[in-house]
Amino acid sequence: MSADTFGAARSESCTPGRAARELGILRGEFDLAVQLGHVRTVPDEGGGGGRLVERAEIDRLRAQDGFPDTLSDRVRVVGTSDGAELMDISVGRFTRLARLGLLVPMKAYVNRYGAVVWLYLAQELKDFAAAAENTRLLKGRTPETLRSQLAEGVDLRARNWRMRQLGCLLRQAGDPWARAGALATLLPPAEVADVVEDPYERAWVNRFRSALPGQTLPGTSFAHVAERITTAQDADEIEWLRSDLARSVEEARVLSPAPRPAVRRARPTTRPTARPIPPMARTVTAPVEAGEPTVRPPEPTAGTAVRAAEPCPIPGGRAPERRHVPRAWPAPPSGPRFPGPGHTPPRSALRLRAWLRRRGPRPAEV
Repeated sequence: MSADTFGAARSESCTPGRAARELGILRGEFDLAVQLGHVRTVPDEGGGGGRLVERAEIDRLRAQDGFPDTLSDRVRVVGTSDGAELMDISVGRFTRLARLGLLVPMKAYVNRYGAVVWLYLAQELKDFAAAAENTRLLKGRTPETLRSQLAEGVDLRARNWRMRQLGCLLRQAGDPWARAGALATLLPPAEVADVVEDPYERAWVNRFRSALPGQTLPGTSFAHVAERITTAQDADEIEWLRSDLARSVEEARVLSPAPRPAVRRARPTTRPTARPIPPMARTVTAPVEAGEPTVRPPEPTAGTAVRAAEPCPIPGGRAPERRHVPRAWPAPPSGPRFPGPGHTPPRSALRLRAWLRRRGPRPAEV
């Protein structure tokens, strides 16, 4: 019974990679189809954090007329040269229309030369060229108002691409916290910290931030180029994102506050009761009074040493047992320790003094 249950769960939904294979498109084209809303996905409830495709959605797409060519044509992207050829205009005119914001890029990446490559949906370029109101932009002289904007250096390709990516993220957001994370994706971390001051709310918002397709790892050779196109640059764009982020955080705070760590109450510390210190015991050794002479043992002489070494003969060949008898040592003489001027030093000291005089420097003669 459990095997049938798991088999039914696997057949009801599948991963994006498997869904792309069953739909007959590449994985990059499948991601574009999801961003554009052509393929509906559901969040993965298994805890993986990704998104899944239901079996009913795959069956719906496979049942459309012209499958799989119709889905492939919707997600086909072209570069500047192919786009200009598709619209039957020059590459320079195509680039000017894109800089003015009339052609919105769908994908962007940084090539190995550090240049930003913009990709456009082929179906949108066909629709733009087929519209009658755009004929004057494709043929003839560019209007003066548009030429003045180009002279000022207007380039809206990166901004329009960011707004398109934001729309795709907001379309997949299911709650206010996810919408706040989508808005924070386009803002620098300093701007997000300024709007969301609470650290726990800011950490919860950053949890829902998504990496845009053009972003690269920090520290790489072209990371600054990718940051310039994936992060809001204009003052009005930053202000608009900040206001929407603050509004989304307020709504999310009311519906479901950000999780916080549980507050642990510290137990009151009980200090030990002070006890009186017991008096110190009296010492066994009495203090030595000043002036009391110190008794020192005399040095043993040759006669006493020999007598102590010789055993006492007794009949039977056994030596008597020795018993320890304390001896009373005589007190040292009370005379001066060092000899006075009248004392005659020994002959060895006189020889040492004479030798030191010969070794020392001699006084100069007058």
